Amino acid sequence: MELIQAQNLTLGYPGKIIQENLSFTIEKGDYVFITGENGAGKSTLMKTLLGFTKPLSGKITSSPELKKNSIGYLPQQNGIQKEFPASVREIVLSGFQNKTGILPFYTKKQKDLALKKMEELEIENLKSCSFKELSGGQQQRVLLARALCAADSLLFLDEPVKGFDSIIREKMYSLISELNGKGLTVIMISHDIEASEKYASKIIHLKQLRKEQ
Repeated sequence: MELIQAQNLTLGYPGKIIQENLSFTIEKGDYVFITGENGAGKSTLMKTLLGFTKPLSGKITSSPELKKNSIGYLPQQNGIQKEFPASVREIVLSGFQNKTGILPFYTKKQKDLALKKMEELEIENLKSCSFKELSGGQQQRVLLARALCAADSLLFLDEPVKGFDSIIREKMYSLISELNGKGLTVIMISHDIEASEKYASKIIHLKQLRKEQ
């Protein structure tokens, strides 16, 4: 089943084109790597697919099955996120905020699912810990669990293993591959060509536009 179709996209900002003539499809169950040079527009493409940024031209068509509250997004970490003063459990549960509607609290089903996601990512023993006291790898697992609470059908990941050593990177790639194997569609930005060749079902490789001399 086709979830997203991009037709002749031109990406960028007023007065600056970053990419042009991009066309591709994302099928249900795909594991897509977005790769390419720095400045080639990888994050811009992801933000465009998420609806945060509009394309300069072209069209993105989404399946009616793909609802906004069924999409998870794990952006790159920043300093504020790393120092966030909340417990692991609170952060993971916050992934359901777009699903609570007018209710000011989380349901038992959501609490149980949050615990299940923490167990899958092997962080259930950290649920009462302060997020800011965790290691970088542990924090990334917490944020991934949060994104998974939001993601019923599609997960966006912006360089989820950036800054980690090879052992942690491989564990994260393997974990995300397992989630994809269970039916979750994944779109990931990565500079890791070797990992993309190992795990991806599709690769969108962006080259930086070169101006003619």
